[in-house]
Amino acid sequence: MKIAVIGSGYVGLVSAACFAEIGHEVISVDNDHAKVNALRNGEVPIHEQFLPELLAKHRGKGLKFSTSVGDATAWADAVFITVGTPQSATGEADLSYVEAVAHEIATAIHGSKLVVEKSTVPVRTCEAIRKVLQLCGAPADLFSVASNPEFLREGSAVLDFLHPDRIVIGVDTEFSRGLMEQIYWPLTSGEYYKRSDALGAGPRFSECAPLIVTSPKSAELIKHASNAFLAMKISFINAVANIAESVGADIDEIRAGIGADSRIGNRFLNAGVGYGGSCFPKDVQAFHAVAQECGYRFGLLNEVIEINAEQRRRFILKVRSAVWTLRGKTLAVLGAAFKGGTDDIRESPAIAIVDELLAQGSSVRLFDPAALPKAKAVLGDSVQYASDAYDAATGTDALLILTEWPEFAQLDLERLRKAMKFPIIVDGRNLYRPSFMAKAGFAYHSIGRPELAAEKSAQGVRRDDWIYVNKSGAASAD
Repeated sequence: MKIAVIGSGYVGLVSAACFAEIGHEVISVDNDHAKVNALRNGEVPIHEQFLPELLAKHRGKGLKFSTSVGDATAWADAVFITVGTPQSATGEADLSYVEAVAHEIATAIHGSKLVVEKSTVPVRTCEAIRKVLQLCGAPADLFSVASNPEFLREGSAVLDFLHPDRIVIGVDTEFSRGLMEQIYWPLTSGEYYKRSDALGAGPRFSECAPLIVTSPKSAELIKHASNAFLAMKISFINAVANIAESVGADIDEIRAGIGADSRIGNRFLNAGVGYGGSCFPKDVQAFHAVAQECGYRFGLLNEVIEINAEQRRRFILKVRSAVWTLRGKTLAVLGAAFKGGTDDIRESPAIAIVDELLAQGSSVRLFDPAALPKAKAVLGDSVQYASDAYDAATGTDALLILTEWPEFAQLDLERLRKAMKFPIIVDGRNLYRPSFMAKAGFAYHSIGRPELAAEKSAQGVRRDDWIYVNKSGAASAD
């Protein structure tokens, strides 16, 4: 099938590459000419596992790049809209980019087309797109509009697309249902998984992808409700962590006990500095705005938002307590991205915390394995940028861990301690065991766990004593 994907951001580029991977002809469209030229030349604009391999595999074959929405629409059987829906000043989703794309699509509808909204949008957006298309001259009998929300986590988006928990299609015509089922047939039938070159092949990924067919309105609500619920789980465990910390309990033990209940599960129950990214903050606010528009007071979402903001404030207080005063202190910060596995810094707790540290008079030495270029674009010369974790730690009064990159959980602690002015670590992601860090000679502060002072004489510790908490999916479903 011929598919046009409008927008080449995190969702659009992954979707385009994955549609090509499962056998479709795809045109990825973006109005940024420099970006399109870079993609044509083999550059990969985002950090995403397996995406470079897929782009190299399909570029110039099943996957092409264009700047023309009209040309791509005229060519395609189905047109997926994956442009941004940023948060407006009122908290609602800004749908101006979706509307602009709909205008362009309308001028190119001369045969049967399926227009699919894949961006995260409020309920009734499919209705609005249909109205815009008709107002702009598209014949009503030549197109259908469907909803196909994405559930991609940055850092594992390719595997999430190819091995989804579910595929949701919101349709209201047999035409749109038939085309959507055809598009995803390689996954729902299991045919893709039989291929020898299938990504993620193996017993774990051998089952067919489940397909859920709903109305467009239900599909739109599924996306917002899913993200709001996951954000709620993160805020809930952070609130519990604050109580655990006050009474001397251990949030890791509590999490294990809660998560063992099959009705709850342990995913998204990792205490830390709060959620961030392009999805959760925006979607919780947008869902709250939808509820208000419907006349429903969704107070729970207000608490989710407030707890998340409070978590960052509490972390700053924790750092201040660890080093006494912030003014004049030099702090190493590990992590700028909102989660590990991505270079995305949108709504990143790390960036917000760095901004506050700077405002309170601290100097910051920052390192992130993927997000430094984007961090530099936002922070400029206000911080020093390090070449690795040890460079960041050199001569510092304390080290802060703000992103759960696996390599931050496997540091050479003896080398790290010798590089620092004072052996103080404030871990916003709970990557190590407190008892182990005390043995390694660090004053170690984490979230929801007892604080332990460094032992007077750092003892030798076994390599398998450190623990890395796998946070896949802990920060974002996008």
